[in-house]
Amino acid sequence: MDLTNLHWVGAVEGARMIRDGVITSVELVQACLACVREVDGQIQAWAFLDPEHALAQARAADEYRMSGQPTGALHGVPVGIKDIIDTADMPTENGSVLHAGRTPSRDASVVSLLRAAGAIVMGKTVTTEFATRTPGKTRNPHNPAHTPGGSSSGSAAAVAAGMVPLALGSQTTGSTIRPASYCGVFGFKPTHGLVPRHGMFQLSRTLDHVGLFARSLEDIALLLGELAAHDERDPDSRPRARVPYRDVAAQEPPLTPMFAFLKTPLWDRVDPDAREAFEELVDHLGGRVEEIELVVSIDEVLEWQRAIGGAEMAISLRREWDNGRDKLSPALRSRIEHGRAVRAVDYLGARASIPELAASLTELFEQRYDAILTPAAFGTAPAGLESTGDPAFCALWTLCGMPALSVPLMQGANGLPLGVQLVGARHRDGQLLRAVRWLVSHLQANPVSMT
Repeated sequence: MDLTNLHWVGAVEGARMIRDGVITSVELVQACLACVREVDGQIQAWAFLDPEHALAQARAADEYRMSGQPTGALHGVPVGIKDIIDTADMPTENGSVLHAGRTPSRDASVVSLLRAAGAIVMGKTVTTEFATRTPGKTRNPHNPAHTPGGSSSGSAAAVAAGMVPLALGSQTTGSTIRPASYCGVFGFKPTHGLVPRHGMFQLSRTLDHVGLFARSLEDIALLLGELAAHDERDPDSRPRARVPYRDVAAQEPPLTPMFAFLKTPLWDRVDPDAREAFEELVDHLGGRVEEIELVVSIDEVLEWQRAIGGAEMAISLRREWDNGRDKLSPALRSRIEHGRAVRAVDYLGARASIPELAASLTELFEQRYDAILTPAAFGTAPAGLESTGDPAFCALWTLCGMPALSVPLMQGANGLPLGVQLVGARHRDGQLLRAVRWLVSHLQANPVSMT
């Protein structure tokens, strides 16, 4: 067969082709590596990539399949891993010179789950400094003069550019949803605790999530199905029945989905072309969407987010602060200083506010709506590489641990991608994916410009 564009094959299709003997894992990995050689000099999505090691894994996967052994759902499929997630066979440097050369002795939980499913760990993708906001070297694959977002910049860019069909990132405020929007891919932040975080650099126990990147909703659902698991080493992980997320996402909803459009008080700051695109989308959905008001002050939410994230970040980085603060970026030093100054009463008050807020949002889904529709960011990727963009549109959903998905449905006036954020109720990740699949299919059958 023609292998010219094999690097654009998605995870579901790639795994099927390998399983059926149409292609080998080596051929798929070679195609992805050829893409890396062609485009990564400009995009710079990788923090570590050893082509020979990737190919050695692929050869082993092919030999295993040929032996007649049962294979996993991701057998032979390459995956990029954000460089804050531990890998026992390659460095994990957390985007900082303070951790240069750090090579863990064990895989993170999610990496172990990927290997068990047969995936090839292609390499480590660029992260911002300790998954905060100081940019790394990665450029936006649609226009290298623009940011790819952060902090999971390398993962989003690598998937968008065809260098790998799947990648893992993380989100503490908007580090999966925003780069997915800027780079024009699907980016999913599951319910807090659904995917175990053991072996991932902890910035904030309360706010940290594993993030998933792919070029299709089906690939996101497949990846989630392999990663949703209980791990007692993650204190927020709980035993749960295994959910076939790919099957749930593919189902026809029992009722046509209803969406709640939430502008929030941040709407006036949204770029004019983005506001116009969202208004066109809402008009197009007609009776399937209703505008709602936020049940809490967004300023209060952002203050709670800053108090919790700042205080927990200061604790997580206390060793680096004590022994190497001169090697931290000025922006990170400032955030740690803020976190160290957070009063206990403010931190505990912010933590105590989460359950009531989450419960009030859950009522929206129980009463009427399948998903909340809202911007993923204030517009397309900003020009320049000094900032990774503003995550404010993601803060509420991260604070409450609700599943959120950036869907590449629109473009800005400059031709860059513009994601739509869909949010679901906690622990209803499958229903959210199903509602989004309906939305994507509806727009494909009834296209609208949204530019």
